[in-house]
Amino acid sequence: MVRAFLIKYAEIGIKGKNRYVFENALVRRVRERLDRCVGEFMVEKEQGRVYVEALSDDFDKEEVMEGLSHVFGIAHICPVVLVEDKTFSHVCEELVTHMKEELGDRPFTFKVFAKRSDKKYEMKSPDICMQAGEYIIENMPNASVDVHHPEIKVYIEIRKRAYVYVTSIKGPGGMPVGTSDRSMLLLSGGIDSPVAGYMMAKRGVKIEAVYFHAPPYTSERAKQKVVDLARLVSEYAGNINLHIVNFTDIQLYIYDKCPHDELTIIMRRYMMRIAEKIARERHCLSLITGESVGQVASQTMQSLAATDAVCNMPVFRPVIAFDKNEIIEIAEKIDTFETSIQPFEDCCTIFV
Repeated sequence: MVRAFLIKYAEIGIKGKNRYVFENALVRRVRERLDRCVGEFMVEKEQGRVYVEALSDDFDKEEVMEGLSHVFGIAHICPVVLVEDKTFSHVCEELVTHMKEELGDRPFTFKVFAKRSDKKYEMKSPDICMQAGEYIIENMPNASVDVHHPEIKVYIEIRKRAYVYVTSIKGPGGMPVGTSDRSMLLLSGGIDSPVAGYMMAKRGVKIEAVYFHAPPYTSERAKQKVVDLARLVSEYAGNINLHIVNFTDIQLYIYDKCPHDELTIIMRRYMMRIAEKIARERHCLSLITGESVGQVASQTMQSLAATDAVCNMPVFRPVIAFDKNEIIEIAEKIDTFETSIQPFEDCCTIFV
């Protein structure tokens, strides 16, 4: 029975002397995520992996897998059977039992992969693969070997203990949130800015967000939509502090005093100034926007240069070269798309 999970790193594995910093951050994020799941868990580092073991019987394997699939820094999540007795015969017995539980009686092809971190183990990795494959064929008549295009990849890892598994789901990759500095996301109710926040969080950036609200011209439902988007992004980015700015007076002043064909650019410049002020108060080192070159008239090179001119900190635009379909694809993957397309006006559109 699966009671444990091996988590394989993404980029963390290529880090140098400070690798432990990233590993510790990943362990913290895994623990935070598992706190939302039913059951109690032990989480620890183990020779280039993070190991999770359920300490109670009430955990839900699918819930754990789903939760961990939202943690940046994870390359793969593997539900494993822990084998305390590492003798090869016992490992093979546990492996076949696990395969029968997972795969049933259907015919399948397989290939065995072995990793031997315990160099004192009785067998070398090629021998483990060969003899484990023979044992599987002898005990599972529905199994056949295909070393080139196997349907099932069978894994055996020999560490302090042995782990066997046949299932692995892909994690989101990237770096653990919090391993980079803070950044302030200009979060609107659109499709692009939540995706921009997600992409920066994937690089380890700790996200805060600012939303410009213009009551009574923008409704409470429009504000709630942005709150909902922040919550959805936080599924990946961790807790997000959302700062809501009442923009009505500034917007009315701009509308009254400025040329109407320049309203959008001037509003954006004010927003950038305010966002930068909040960012500095919150110890953020940069701003994030969801702008994409040429997508709308206010996102030409000249317009972006005009808005950047009022900022004295870096402005990151992670979707700058994406077309709309590419952005929508990510929005659908992170479940923000349906919320983003709810038909509520934001303050950038009500006067233009």
